[in-house]
Amino acid sequence: MSALTELCRQMASCHACGLAQQRTQVVPGEGADSAEVVFIGEAPGYNEDRLGRPFVGPAGAFLDELLALVGMSRQDVYIANVVKCRPPANRDPLPGEILACKPWLDRQLEMIGPKVVVTLGRFSLARFVPNESISKVHGKPRHVGDLICFPMYHPAAALHQGSLRKTLEEDMQRLPDVLKELKGAAEQGDRDNGGQQLALF
Repeated sequence: MSALTELCRQMASCHACGLAQQRTQVVPGEGADSAEVVFIGEAPGYNEDRLGRPFVGPAGAFLDELLALVGMSRQDVYIANVVKCRPPANRDPLPGEILACKPWLDRQLEMIGPKVVVTLGRFSLARFVPNESISKVHGKPRHVGDLICFPMYHPAAALHQGSLRKTLEEDMQRLPDVLKELKGAAEQGDRDNGGQQLALF
């Protein structure tokens, strides 16, 4: 059993906040243990709570389409949420609930060690880049500590507002370039024996 699998197993018995009382099951996340890219959404919905897997409803189907658009699949990335249990009636997660789940997400990122974190929606964005509006920063990668944060709208937003579908598709198509530039900068850094900020950011 990998350390990440064991961590997900531990999450199943978490009672750090009130969401534990109403969940069907915890939704830890899934994907490649050493993924270069981690997608982080907001919280599980009805389908996720029932199946114990992230992004398995209509928003998940659109996320699969977005991944396929850039030649990726769920097996290539890791998918998780800021909050691991479904809020009642799909309401927004509360600050205390987000805080209670923070150590779990921190440990996941520490174990996976991704190059890029794609934030899906405003709650995920606020976790890494507080006080920013997603309408202003979507599709614009930035350094956040040792990570590159790549903000995107939540796929569910496109289901409610059709015009956002094209925006999400265009942002997603930038992701391979971000990874390519990161790889190039790392190789250049190795040659120069010194770090180098990306021109993108």
